[in-house]
Amino acid sequence: MSEARKKRSLAGVTQLSHQRATAPRAATLVYDVLRDDILSLRRKPMDLLSEKELEAHFGVSRTPIREAILRLCDDGLVDIFPQSGTFVSRIPRRALYEAILVRKALEITTVGHAVDKMTPAGIRLLDRNLDDLGACLRNGEVTAFHRLDIDFHKLISDIAGFSGIWAIIEQVKVHSDRYRLLTLPQDGRLARVIEEHSTVIGCMRKGDKKGAVEAMDLHLGRLLHEVERAEIWDPNYFIEDAKKPMVCTEKKGHFQ
Repeated sequence: MSEARKKRSLAGVTQLSHQRATAPRAATLVYDVLRDDILSLRRKPMDLLSEKELEAHFGVSRTPIREAILRLCDDGLVDIFPQSGTFVSRIPRRALYEAILVRKALEITTVGHAVDKMTPAGIRLLDRNLDDLGACLRNGEVTAFHRLDIDFHKLISDIAGFSGIWAIIEQVKVHSDRYRLLTLPQDGRLARVIEEHSTVIGCMRKGDKKGAVEAMDLHLGRLLHEVERAEIWDPNYFIEDAKKPMVCTEKKGHFQ
């Protein structure tokens, strides 16, 4: 083989190796951005996810796009319909209810442990979060309010020392995050959330474990009862059956 052909061959191997090495990182980047777009409702239920548009948007090849889509499908955030396309999933009512039920059980346990481990620094962080929520209410910043709401619950897990529990909560709350963003703009809802958070913090400040547990139970329980009792659901955003339209495997599905 000539020296020139060797160089071309080695260049090809090097380029291929580089593509294979960077594909997983690219897929993770695409997954993270799309997941955040879906949870924040920048991409709404039933929005089409065009493979070509995503390739152009992210500047990557088809492979990481498909890997990211499959991961989102496994999360229940994307539906793949053969011969029709790939769409942001609607929020399944049964899965939403179950997610809130699991989260409620975990956070009730966590807040009790957090009371035992409460420090002045922890109280200051919770008070600051409450003040920031109040600022968002006054300014009408719903998206920022939602992120601070999540931070409040994570702070309690951090104080309790249970980062693993919070990781589980993050896995199960994907649908409830979208539901919360859809319902937070309702009149009086932001003020009510602040009041409920304030009650939890007040109990934690006093070392009242029973009160903190009851306050958290009420806070998340209201959301649970709301989902359970609601009779009218916008079909553009919600679906009654939690079953997926197909198995999330590339061999059985096609991306559009």
